[in-house]
Amino acid sequence: MKNSLLFVLLAVVISQLVSCKDASDNKLQDENINYEDTAWEAKVIYAKNQTDTINAWTVFRKDIDITSVSEAKKSIAKVMVDSKYWFYVNGKLIVREGGLKQGPTPNKGYYDAVDISDHLVNGKNSLVFLVQYFGKDGFSHKSTKLNGFAFQLKTEKFTIVSDSTWKAWPHEAFGNTTAPHPNFRLPESNIQFNPNKGNLEFIDTDFNIKNKPNALVYADLQETVWKDPVLRPIPHWKDFGLKTYSNSPQFPLISNGDTIKLRLPYNAQVTPYFKIKAKEGDTIDIRTDHYRGGGQPNIRAEYITTSGVQEYELFGWINGEEVHYHFPQGIDILDLRYRETGYDTEFSGQFSCDDSFYNTLWEKARRTLYITMRDTYMDCPDRERAQWWGDVVLESGEAFYALDRQSDALTKKGIYELMNWQRKDSTIFSPIPAGNWNNELPTQMLSSIGTFGFWNYYWHTADRETIADNYDAIAKYLAVWKLNDQGTLVLRKGGWTWGDWGENKDMVLLFNSQYYMALDSYARMSELLGKTEEHEATISKMKAFKENYNTQFWNGTAYRSIDYKGKTDDRSQGLSVVAGLADESKYEAIFTILQNEKHASPYMEKYIVEALFQMGYEDFALQRLRERFSKMVNYPETTTLWEGWGIGAEGYGGGTTNHAWSGGGLTLLSQYVAGIYPTSAGYDTFQIKPQLGFLKEVKAIVPSIKGNIEVEISKNENLTMKVVIPKNSEAEIFIPEGYQKLSISETKLEKPLAGKSTIIKLSSGTYNLLAL
Repeated sequence: MKNSLLFVLLAVVISQLVSCKDASDNKLQDENINYEDTAWEAKVIYAKNQTDTINAWTVFRKDIDITSVSEAKKSIAKVMVDSKYWFYVNGKLIVREGGLKQGPTPNKGYYDAVDISDHLVNGKNSLVFLVQYFGKDGFSHKSTKLNGFAFQLKTEKFTIVSDSTWKAWPHEAFGNTTAPHPNFRLPESNIQFNPNKGNLEFIDTDFNIKNKPNALVYADLQETVWKDPVLRPIPHWKDFGLKTYSNSPQFPLISNGDTIKLRLPYNAQVTPYFKIKAKEGDTIDIRTDHYRGGGQPNIRAEYITTSGVQEYELFGWINGEEVHYHFPQGIDILDLRYRETGYDTEFSGQFSCDDSFYNTLWEKARRTLYITMRDTYMDCPDRERAQWWGDVVLESGEAFYALDRQSDALTKKGIYELMNWQRKDSTIFSPIPAGNWNNELPTQMLSSIGTFGFWNYYWHTADRETIADNYDAIAKYLAVWKLNDQGTLVLRKGGWTWGDWGENKDMVLLFNSQYYMALDSYARMSELLGKTEEHEATISKMKAFKENYNTQFWNGTAYRSIDYKGKTDDRSQGLSVVAGLADESKYEAIFTILQNEKHASPYMEKYIVEALFQMGYEDFALQRLRERFSKMVNYPETTTLWEGWGIGAEGYGGGTTNHAWSGGGLTLLSQYVAGIYPTSAGYDTFQIKPQLGFLKEVKAIVPSIKGNIEVEISKNENLTMKVVIPKNSEAEIFIPEGYQKLSISETKLEKPLAGKSTIIKLSSGTYNLLAL
């Protein structure tokens, strides 16, 4: 019996391994499909004897004969669970880790729509789901407290809905590990799999379900807490397939009881795999080098061996630079591999220059960005997996330069979540979704709705609908903030009065400057939506606020609030510039401060260096980037950027080493050094205004919503530029001062220059420019 069980287990696992491409092909991008054209008629079902405890696993199965598959135009399945599922059609895995963390609002959940047209056949079909119920809250999930399952497939020829005719039973092989368990921020649990209590043979088309119990019915979906779920707004995960570790040993080998540490090519979201021969009852522990990233325990896995040859791949993802397998002594190890999965986007953006430091900074920032994308944007993928919106502002800005436009869906999802979780008192907070966190960080909330947050999303995407949908909620939040008798901001403590990690924070200025950017964003939104009265009132308010800000806080050499006693805050100087509160007469004094004061964390450092570029000090902007980020950029053991300037005790917060808020340099190199930035929403027009500083060669690709913008620049005695402008777009190209003549070969244009900066306008096409 045991040998038969193992054979089935091996066959099923192998079928999972080879189905990776299919599992990543279920996109939600087909514009010809209406995923919401049918009302929910499904029942929410559950299994007899199922427990609603933490980390409960249940199998749901329906075998059905279909005689009209070829006549049905599309077979779109709607699936609702709390929390994750694996979906098999006719023995083949077609969705790996479906479902999203809940929810789009505090009282609603997400559901998936999956096109299974290519997987159904005329005759017998098996639809099988393995469902994991987190059963607890976290910083990225609010439990619905309903461990159930709902399915609906309606075509012109046949209908399948979840009801009492489905089979359902708890899967006893899955459960919790021994202690320690993941820290309280994570809704996920460690996963133990014990094949001695059950295997994966239930996936097979020929599996006998006669002796399995029928599902029990909670109620119609519309009568439960799952009422009116929201369609998943992002694609299913990209599956890179099973891969070999960088330092993979020769197989077979016999474990000596030591931990085997295998190197990944980069920090990745992975599900480790093994194939072994063992006796029954040994415990295998699998984790990564990031298991205690941030200090406290994160996520790991256990496997209890059965007798004979067996193989297994984790169902829940973990991340790190290395995978650590602990095999008890005497186990025959036949194979060790890993599967990377992640948000379905392409690394379409590029940047390179003649200095390897900045190339590595850009590449590490992109890797850090990608490792912090999945159900939501995350601060880090190990300790919290939480959508802190101060981080999202920087992450979303990086995505416009690093990734293809499918990544925009994750930002859009985050915007709706942030505003749909708005409380009755009009305050907003993050991280959300969240079941065990509700504190507002006021400065992060101002940043989210501000110029670098919501407005920057619109500016790059031209998605007017998202701004319109959330405009009233944004107005309500801004109304929470009041001005004092001096015409500047009354500070609100919120739930956590946090401005940045590190010392010497002038909190009054941090609040005021970010409030001004929130006003700026709101004024732009009002104008966009034709809200003339609101636009004019906000512009007037900004004018008075700016005057009052400079009267109260500029002391002739620096911005400082009256009661602040620390060293002059570099953050406040930088934010004053990028917010537009500081005029050019103050630039020289601010530049002097930024040469000497260095207190910001990597989070706020982006705004400081951006201010240097905006003020025209690009040489020092590049120099400060190198000085501040050298340790983490040059550190060979990590492919990602850190939460603080050091690791562990030298860091901030949890001291994680994969924190996307440190990637602001990616945006700066593409936007300022290469000089590419939209001058109207959605890149109808954009500028190429390079600020190379001491660099001589720069190449960049920006995957805009109009298409790829490409720039190659060489600066020696002469300046040469090759630019590719996509269709339906126009570029303003800035030629720096000091050149006397410009030629553009494709247009046979030869233009004398006056020695000052010159702007050339070009429509779509490829051009070679030479300035002498």
